Amino acid sequence: MKKWWLLSVMALLALVMAHPALAQEVAKATGDKMVTGFGIYSAIILAAGIGVGLGALGCGIGIGQATAGACEGIARNPELAGKLTVTMILGIALVETQVIYALVIALILLYANPVLPKFLQFIGG
Repeated sequence: MKKWWLLSVMALLALVMAHPALAQEVAKATGDKMVTGFGIYSAIILAAGIGVGLGALGCGIGIGQATAGACEGIARNPELAGKLTVTMILGIALVETQVIYALVIALILLYANPVLPKFLQFIGG
């Protein structure tokens, strides 16, 4: 298992390191300065997907723990079921905002990134 993990990390590292070299070869062949933009767009898409995924993962864990705690509280003291349910729903709503924030940041990265034009201008793209 450890060998496969090391092999996959090495392969990923080789792919990451080969991207700029291949871009320079294409740029020399076409006469351009350098082929840019594709790597940064793919990194933005990957970051947006990972960000929303991790936000949803954290939200799912938080909601699960909140629901489990409320169920245990209701099982121990059934008279407080109404108060516990209201508190649980409020807590779940606050936890759910984490995913909404992650989604908003991902959409900004994908469609309205204010840094991307300046970055592409800086690198000559």
